[in-house]
Amino acid sequence: MPELYYDPYDYEIHAAPHATWRRMRDEAPLYRNERHDFWALSRFQDVLDASIDHETYSSARGTVLEIIRSPQRAHLQSMIFMDPPEHDRLRGLVSRAFSPRRISQLEPEIREIVRSYLDVQVGSGGFDFVADFGAKVPMMVISSMLGVPVEDREQIREWMDQLLHREPGQTDPEPHLMEIGATMFGYFAGYVAERRKAPRDDMMTDLLQAEIETPSGERRCLTDEELQAFLMLLSGAGNETVARLLGWAGATFAQYPEQRAKVVARATLIPNAIEELLRYEAPSPVQARTVMRDVRWYGTTVPKGSVILLLTGSAGRDERQYPDPDRFDVERSNVRHVSFGYGAHFCLGAALARLEGRVALEEVFARFPEWEVDWDRAERVHTSTVRGYARLPIRF
Repeated sequence: MPELYYDPYDYEIHAAPHATWRRMRDEAPLYRNERHDFWALSRFQDVLDASIDHETYSSARGTVLEIIRSPQRAHLQSMIFMDPPEHDRLRGLVSRAFSPRRISQLEPEIREIVRSYLDVQVGSGGFDFVADFGAKVPMMVISSMLGVPVEDREQIREWMDQLLHREPGQTDPEPHLMEIGATMFGYFAGYVAERRKAPRDDMMTDLLQAEIETPSGERRCLTDEELQAFLMLLSGAGNETVARLLGWAGATFAQYPEQRAKVVARATLIPNAIEELLRYEAPSPVQARTVMRDVRWYGTTVPKGSVILLLTGSAGRDERQYPDPDRFDVERSNVRHVSFGYGAHFCLGAALARLEGRVALEEVFARFPEWEVDWDRAERVHTSTVRGYARLPIRF
């Protein structure tokens, strides 16, 4: 058997990581990679425990391996690069925009967006499930919530795709990506300035007008930098993860037609099917943290200051947590997963992602109860943060 090796930048491992993750869970539940200088936890309970303990496993230096390792690390005013209590103050403010009431009110608009992309494909014989549909819906939804002009939404999605892409072995962004990031920040700076001058009835205006309480008890509004960082966060996390979820839906239901038939026959299974998809193929399978004190795992000390990866993608297939974990089962009961994270950094947009996924699958199955994937033309995204398909041509 070859030596156990895991590398989030390796294309081959990234394409099919589950065999490697299984070996890590069994042979090296605390894994060490000397080349990239990180540790990794792969079992469900370990990932869950570390996710909850934000005091020991900090997000303040970044949540992506290359960001933590970069000497030019940008200290963005973003919630995901903060720990409590700073994180909680910002999260408490922006969470109002993601309240259950506000999210539920979005369903008619989300359904209209989904239908607009699917109706044109009826009778076509096939389309790209990701490029023509799955990658477009979440950015349109997020941009609509923020009030971003329709004509700019596709450009923002393309910028974010480019920023996340990594070539084989590439651990640092290339100079042209730094330029794209600066361009995107410049766009959002102009957008924030414009909205300050002309408020509207949208999430962006709510954020502009809201106030947070500082540690000294004073109240203030968000700075432009905080607002721009939040826009970047939504454009990345809110778009990329849902796009990958929908791509995995297209691929996985093609691979398991008997499971697809169950959902087509019983639409009430769709919410549970989405949870099973999130467990089975986590759209964001790797979360990085910085260890803030010496910790012991499996008889080994992980020193303070180390980088540790929490493999949420591996946790979803842990046989210690799930019976027959490599089986995709839309009727699986009690699907508890960590694909949205856990603890202080539980995904703020989880309810929105679930809503988008449910509406998308309801409308897909209503039009296309069966399809096949042209696997020879399918293409994956290549990043160290999200995992899934960039292109997924289907035939029906």
